[in-house]
Amino acid sequence: MLKECPKKVARLIDLANLPSNLREFTGGQSQMSHLGFFIRVWSHIKIHKLQDPNNKNLVNCDDKLKSILLGKTQVELSELPTLINFHFPKQPK
Repeated sequence: MLKECPKKVARLIDLANLPSNLREFTGGQSQMSHLGFFIRVWSHIKIHKLQDPNNKNLVNCDDKLKSILLGKTQVELSELPTLINFHFPKQPK
């Protein structure tokens, strides 16, 4: 497992070509790291105050978030990495 760790870290920070719906979310940026995109999503959630005020573990998705989170209207914070991973296919070994 330790041998795979650098590969997993590299996958998070290596630039990837973004599909069109992610480009729209990022304002037209064509490449971004997986980690960079996750940070962009988190910033969007915080700036637009999309966390549910009664349960901070829930995010109420606006139209922009729905476009990248499979059309869901509300997601749990723990689901975010999985939903974002769908847009970053695993690289062949």
